[in-house]
Amino acid sequence: MAGASDNTLSYLYGLQSHGIKPGLSRTITLLGAFEDPHHTFSSFHIAGTNGKGSTAAMLASILTRQGYRVGLYTSPHLIDFAERITVNGVPIPPECLQTLSQAVRHSAEARLTEPPTFFEATTAMAFRHFADAGVQYAVVEVGLGGRFDATNVLTPLVTVITTIALDHQQYLGDSPNAIAHEKAGIIKQDTPIVAGRLDADPAAVINATAQERRAPCVTLGRDFDVRGESPERFAYRGVSHDYDDLICPLPGVHQLDNAACALAATEMALERGVAIGEGSIREGLRTVRWPGRLELAARSPDLLLDGAHNPQAMEALARYLTAWGQRRPPAHRGRLIIVLGMMRDKDRRTFLVRLSAVPGISHLILTRAEHPRAADPEDLLRDAADLDVTLHTRPSVSEALAHAKALAAPNDTICVTGSLLVVGEVKAILEHTTVSPLRG
Repeated sequence: MAGASDNTLSYLYGLQSHGIKPGLSRTITLLGAFEDPHHTFSSFHIAGTNGKGSTAAMLASILTRQGYRVGLYTSPHLIDFAERITVNGVPIPPECLQTLSQAVRHSAEARLTEPPTFFEATTAMAFRHFADAGVQYAVVEVGLGGRFDATNVLTPLVTVITTIALDHQQYLGDSPNAIAHEKAGIIKQDTPIVAGRLDADPAAVINATAQERRAPCVTLGRDFDVRGESPERFAYRGVSHDYDDLICPLPGVHQLDNAACALAATEMALERGVAIGEGSIREGLRTVRWPGRLELAARSPDLLLDGAHNPQAMEALARYLTAWGQRRPPAHRGRLIIVLGMMRDKDRRTFLVRLSAVPGISHLILTRAEHPRAADPEDLLRDAADLDVTLHTRPSVSEALAHAKALAAPNDTICVTGSLLVVGEVKAILEHTTVSPLRG
């Protein structure tokens, strides 16, 4: 957040200590002080355990290529807080952050009996910035769950739920059905809902909620689908539109499902009068960027960055790493060296066991991001003690990356994973900068 004042940083930083508090009343109050900016633009609301950020990025890229002024609100960021709030790909300027932060603080102190959470404050700031910037459409990613998420004040054109799996159980419940109930909370009356590839029980929860709220629901695999072996070239078979020879630069076969959800959302928007041409769809997919997700950041040795942080995301990463190794001629297949840091509240054991089974893995370097919720490397070491891989610990991400580079030969692959916070610190090192202290 270069250019933002110390007061801006200190106020928002302080809000991170308030954690997560359910309810929408604080957000509604803050938005009321801002003259309800979320009523000035149309929106697409996207939830999901995994894939929601990629889907949001694709949809925003498509709308931008159509010529619209498009806001995109996502979390977390990788390096700079301003990445979360963009208009046509341009991050919110420091002076706007400073002004909006001060306005949120004054409104909170005047109107609330308790401080807002960090995410509530930044959501209000994002929506006010979108209104000030004159966006026509905002693509908004749910922060956590859905029902009580600060973004659930929206009445969107289209709602999307990409995936449902176990994550954040302490907030959302300890079963897929409980988590589905929380995510179904974003389904609005008479508003089309796009559902991704869901297991039977969570799908039943989503369908029941959609039926109760008379929300037309289209489901991946039933009403629309995608064909292809990778995003490099694939076909979409939709509710009313089909597209062949599509190209998306985001790696990993799981991105096919995310692309399908984004395309189904465009179909639902078309039915509601939003003009989106085939050329914009093709070009939006072809040019989309979403850093930190299977991002190839360097060569010789290859350096892959992926913010996988739960078992479902780990499974997608493991499949990709397995295929990555198999694509190389046997004589040029090097070793796989993993740099891993995770949050304390994640299913670390399941994650580590699956990761250790990837062919070619030789070293696992355990570290921690500079964040109070980060798991200690020694705890990760105990989680991984019986795995058939050489284990190392390093106290910081910078030391872990340096150690991985020292171990690696030119034909090896280094993969940094376990948390977007760890990936963000590595990206900052590569870009010779520092991460923002705002990391909630």
